[in-house]
Amino acid sequence: FDDSEIAITPDPIVLEAGQSSANVVVTALVDGVPETTERTTIALDITKTPSIDKDSSQSAVVIVEQCAAIALTVVQSLEPGERFQDCDGSPEMVVLPPGNFSMGAPPEDQQYMDEGPAHRVTITYSFAVGVYEVTFNEWDYCVQKGGCNNHRPDDEGWGRGERPVIHVSWYDASTYVKWLSKETGKPYRLLTEAEWEYATRAGTTTSYYFGDTISTNQANHNNIFGRTTPTGSFPANDFGLHDMHGNVWEWLEDCWHDDYKGAPTDGSAWIADGDCNERVRRGGSWDSQPGKLRSASREWDFVINRDNTANRDSNTAGFRVALTLIP
Repeated sequence: FDDSEIAITPDPIVLEAGQSSANVVVTALVDGVPETTERTTIALDITKTPSIDKDSSQSAVVIVEQCAAIALTVVQSLEPGERFQDCDGSPEMVVLPPGNFSMGAPPEDQQYMDEGPAHRVTITYSFAVGVYEVTFNEWDYCVQKGGCNNHRPDDEGWGRGERPVIHVSWYDASTYVKWLSKETGKPYRLLTEAEWEYATRAGTTTSYYFGDTISTNQANHNNIFGRTTPTGSFPANDFGLHDMHGNVWEWLEDCWHDDYKGAPTDGSAWIADGDCNERVRRGGSWDSQPGKLRSASREWDFVINRDNTANRDSNTAGFRVALTLIP
């Protein structure tokens, strides 16, 4: 099929324990239109896939990866804490477990009215979160592949590589996850605000995931370096996530609401009745005071902002990605 797009059915293909091949229908697509169809048997060398035990009683799932020509990957249901990367150039992900937590600041820790009222949120599904904030390398790969509207954000002369991408608006971040979804065939997206706080707290109830205080040995903040630092330069939380406090503010899916009255309790994005010209961002940045890095601290920015303005400095904002997992 050369470089044409393909569709394989059934998708996903479920293999029972001991199976090493599957009968499938492969259809070549030209501009999204079926061109040729072939029935074939795909042989899978499970012995070369470390995550699968060929003698296991568990089923395996074959998922078509569109980021490589007619490439198939055998995966099993991922367990919380497992890391994976869908293709070269895509963010490294870690699986988070379902759970519940108290979202928002308790009265004794509340610094702003928008941090309350605290309320219980229950997340009933597993999902994956980027281990790191999206980097310049990952953004530039998107541009190289013809995505991200060919936007090449300024790095302020600090360097690109593994530093978090900056000078990206909420629309830019949304464009990236749409491209990544198309590239991998998986439903990548921005985190919801509830998911972000759940991921940041990682089971803690303190102001930060390190405790009730934070130092410049634990996160890039307070303008100590005067710029971003490469992702992963500081310790991860108990979910294995780096830089949830500091480095760059992280764009989220939710529209801005002035407080949590009427907020969803299931982890979903809060869109209704919000100001969707303003979107939530969380985590604080390299020049934020410690209070802005707190797990409960919230902020908003205009969705179109990718350049420094009187209101916000976009060299302090980036994002990380989430992925809804197949049950």
